Amino acid sequence: MTEYRYKLPDVGEGVVEAEIVEWRVKVGDIVVEDQPVLDVMTDKATVEVPCAVNGKVTKIVGEPGDVIPVGTEILFIETDAASAEAAKDEAAEAPKADNDVPPPPAGEVSTKSTEGGKPAEEKSPPRPAEPATPPASGGRKAVTAPSGQRPLASPAVRQRALELDVDLAAVPGTGPAGRITHNDLDDFIAAGGRLISKTGGGSAGRAPRTGVEEKKVIGLRRKIAENMQKAMRDIPHIAYVEEIDVTALEDLRQHLNATKRDDQPKLTFIPFLVAALCKALPGTPQANAHYDGDAGVLKQYEGVHMGIAAATPNGLMVPVIRHAEAMDVWEIAAELGRLAKAARDGKASRDELSGSTITITSLGAIGGLVTTPVINAPETAIIGVNKMQELPRFDAGGRVVPKKLMNLSSSFDHRIVDGYDAAVLIQKVKSYLENPATLFM
Repeated sequence: MTEYRYKLPDVGEGVVEAEIVEWRVKVGDIVVEDQPVLDVMTDKATVEVPCAVNGKVTKIVGEPGDVIPVGTEILFIETDAASAEAAKDEAAEAPKADNDVPPPPAGEVSTKSTEGGKPAEEKSPPRPAEPATPPASGGRKAVTAPSGQRPLASPAVRQRALELDVDLAAVPGTGPAGRITHNDLDDFIAAGGRLISKTGGGSAGRAPRTGVEEKKVIGLRRKIAENMQKAMRDIPHIAYVEEIDVTALEDLRQHLNATKRDDQPKLTFIPFLVAALCKALPGTPQANAHYDGDAGVLKQYEGVHMGIAAATPNGLMVPVIRHAEAMDVWEIAAELGRLAKAARDGKASRDELSGSTITITSLGAIGGLVTTPVINAPETAIIGVNKMQELPRFDAGGRVVPKKLMNLSSSFDHRIVDGYDAAVLIQKVKSYLENPATLFM
């Protein structure tokens, strides 16, 4: 027997370190080549790190929350000499990064969109620690984790189970080695599965809740916290809120959806807002820009790379519609749908999650009356969408009529965008949205 020391591989171009999110193995576990052993986070993606050899885990380096440089020895595996030598030969033949580490493994991002989309089932190589194996034919056999043993599931499935108060130990898994998938969780709930009891006894809803959970802030949530703190510390925000009459726009949107071709996507409010911003931004170019305060350099972009902020179980992500100014509302809606699906399925690339020049953030139907969105640095503006309401308003003849109204809550970097310029931009957007025919002229 010999000891194989597995180094943290290069998990992305230009990445020099990664944060440990979750270990999938422990000392004493038997592992096989290509089995996911670790989840790490870099930028805004959670990546599965696979094992390089077959053997037994003898030592693990690092805990969730630790930031580990690429090339650090993180896993010690007792293996036979032939396997270790083969792994070394394979690593030597593969292209290497500057710091002489193995090539990057394939990773998957686990997310859930704000529009209620369900993350796609994650697929992983089998884990031999569990005795159960899938049958040769006729579908996978459902396996329940043995008593006292932690159920095998991805971080995204664990997060959903926590949100739904489902005891994963009771959920039969149909994935490799009994791994619990999103479909397994859905089937368990649909069948009236067992939920975790949190009342502690006594009358329903009257028992005192005395529990306190200490949770380490790691991964994407920690990165978001750092970015938000830096944005609020470095950027003097100015807020501007305007009421938009979207009555005519809603009539047009519903007409277009009723008469659309089968190959065209359904239109929501967002594609129209994107189109309105693309037409209005050339008059206020400093709002479609990046500002480097340390260097004192402002980059104003002709193209509009529209970020659409979306919440996930782990925090905020911003898929980017590139060159939105060159698209019509149908093309914007299609690209928005494609990006949303990529995020839900864990297929969004690094390029699709970076490079925005201005951002829209929407809380949908729960959007409240007014919000104060935080700028996505180094951008200089962010537009917040609030909920639409039908309210009474006076028309030109002094009569009270019902109107469909929606507030836009915007924030601007006051170092770069003056209050007057912010108002001019939003008033142009208001004009386009209240007279939607002008979006097509």
